[in-house]
Formats: sequence, structure tokens, C-alpha cells
Amino acid sequence: MKMKLRLFPVILSVIISAGVLFGGWFAYTSFAMENPLSQIISEAPGVTHSTMKLSSNDVNIEVTLKPDANLRTVVEQIHKEGASIIGKRTVNIKVNNPSSAELDAWWSKALFDVAQAMETRHYADIPTTLQKFADGVGQLKVDSEMDEQNVYIRLTDGDATKFILLPRISQIGVWPND
Repeated sequence: MKMKLRLFPVILSVIISAGVLFGGWFAYTSFAMENPLSQIISEAPGVTHSTMKLSSNDVNIEVTLKPDANLRTVVEQIHKEGASIIGKRTVNIKVNNPSSAELDAWWSKALFDVAQAMETRHYADIPTTLQKFADGVGQLKVDSEMDEQNVYIRLTDGDATKFILLPRISQIGVWPND
């Protein structure tokens, strides 16, 4: 007895199976991973707007912060509360706050000395270097912090604020989030 397969039911069952499989995978990544991580990011103190893309190797996050926000606190909260979702993925955070031409020009002057301190791992030189460049520049305020992974810098000049996140890894060239 020879069994004859009909083409239409076979193709239809393959299409339905693929739809259920990929639909389930999409629902899982969206509802169990992306939405909770997006909520963690948007609820971090000082975050006014955020977007996030989750891939198999990376988590790419873009945030807009309040001028008085603490970037270090935001990054720590994302890593701490999102650890189960992030797993072994690389987290890339980009701050999209609008700067000013004056802050950008000031940062470009200080960048060489900061880069040298980062490259030679003389992190204690960074606050004094920044303050040296800030002295005598109107109402410029400089804040800097550090943890095991990054150096965090906030430059404030009136209404303009520039946040800088410098990874503490040896790197040739300009930092990716500058």
C-alpha cells in the first residue's frame, strides 16, 4: 500500500508551524525581554527618553537625561535590574542630550589630556585636568565619577549639558559615544 501525500496540506502545515514557531519566539523576546528592559531603562532616575535594541550579542541603548541626572546611577541601575535579561550581551549606552557649541569646543580642548590619562590609567588625573580647563570659563561646572567599567563626566554650562561615558578599556582612537 503506497501512501500519497497531497502537496497543499503539507505546505499549509509547514506555514502554520513556522508561523507559530516564529510568532512564539517574537512574543517571547518582545514581552519577556524587550519590554521589561525598556521599562527598567525608562524608570532609571533622570532618564527622560530612551530607546533600546536587543540582539543576540548586544544591547544598544540611547537615553536622553535631565541636566542634573547622574549617568553612573543610570548605568548601574540598568546593569543591576536588567542583569537577567542582559545576560552576557555587550551593553552599549549612548547619551543623546543636546550640547552646545561652547561645551563641544571646550571638550575638544580637554579631550587630549583626558585621553592621555585614560590610556596611561592615571584616572585620578581626570578630575584635576577637567577642573584646570574649567577654571575661568564662565559658569562651567564639571563633575566626574568612575566605577570598574567606565569614567562618567558631566559638563554643565548654563542650560546646556554634555554627558560623556568613557569605557575603561584600552582603545585606540576616539571613544564611540563622543
